[in-house]
Amino acid sequence: MRFVLTVLRKELRENLRDRRSFVSALIISAVLMPLVVALLVNLTVRRGQTQDNQQVSLAVIHGERAPNLLADLRQFRIDLVAVDLDDGAARAALRHQLRRIVLAIPDNYASQLALGLPAPVLLYSDSSDAAGANDVGRVRAVLARHASEIARLRLMARGVDPTVLSAIAVHDVDVATPTSRSVLILGALTSIILMTMLMGGLHVALDATAGERERGSLEPLLTVPVRREQLIYGKILAACVFMLLSLTVSVCAMALALRNAGLERLGMNENMSAATVVELIVCCAPLAPLGAALMTIVAAFTRSYREAQTYVGLILAIPTLPLIFASTLGLRPSAWLMLLPALSQHFMVTGLLRAEPVSALYAVLSVSVSLGLGLVAAYAAGRLYHREKLLG
Repeated sequence: MRFVLTVLRKELRENLRDRRSFVSALIISAVLMPLVVALLVNLTVRRGQTQDNQQVSLAVIHGERAPNLLADLRQFRIDLVAVDLDDGAARAALRHQLRRIVLAIPDNYASQLALGLPAPVLLYSDSSDAAGANDVGRVRAVLARHASEIARLRLMARGVDPTVLSAIAVHDVDVATPTSRSVLILGALTSIILMTMLMGGLHVALDATAGERERGSLEPLLTVPVRREQLIYGKILAACVFMLLSLTVSVCAMALALRNAGLERLGMNENMSAATVVELIVCCAPLAPLGAALMTIVAAFTRSYREAQTYVGLILAIPTLPLIFASTLGLRPSAWLMLLPALSQHFMVTGLLRAEPVSALYAVLSVSVSLGLGLVAAYAAGRLYHREKLLG
């Protein structure tokens, strides 16, 4: 153990001397990334505030056939633009993004309405245009409201109480708290935290083998009268130290940045108190040994530092996989899912952001499995140091 600590001190001292790599790994990844996230959250908040107050531009074909409908649309901040388009031209206008929504009033609209029959209207929109989905929804809501009002007046004219059509009155009861609603925006925070943590020790893990080999210092290092696995264990511990430092700086910077993001303007609150920050660090820290050991194994199989950087990119992509699977499949925490590294951290971080208590069983499973796999990977990396091919 004494030799492992000696190697650890050596690696820490050498990497701290390389100020450019240290600043790049720590400041850029652990500080700049949280600031970018906070900026994106702030822009999302501002867009959410102004989106419902902005006018929606609606192109109308033959609007003179439905004056009451157009008057109703104007009351809800919908800007009507009269256009003269046929069916093909309306479709082309949407495909070429010249118009976002087009409303066409057929010539039988008034006659159908007078006969008490459903009056047809054509609403042209592009469902693949995600940016315009909210505007289309607002127009649809106004049209549905106008249709409901006409139906209500028809029933009253026939002496029928309109409430007979409402057989069931559904009252929505939203149990979400302002803190839990913040996860709708901060759901990707886990991947960002884990990625910045791994990037913090990336240069240390790659330099342990690939860098030493390129500089020609690996062979003299292996001649030292110390067991080879102890050398790599010390290097892995050094990478873990930098990862934990990056994790701490990243989470603290994220907490400070999110306090000024303005989530309260959307009725949300971020749960980034000092206690939560500590809990987030504790939840994610067990993944550091596994990440450092895997990077070291990759570096041992590559022939150059540049090649090692290429393959290590796959390891950096690991934190994004849990978010993809969790959101696509709608996964919820369970005992067997907590056995998967990164995914278990995602569940715990999400729970902390929602201000929900983390199950002790889930926490034990996540920490023990992550640390256990990290030890196994570190042992495998130590065994690789006995290979003669390690020298290239």
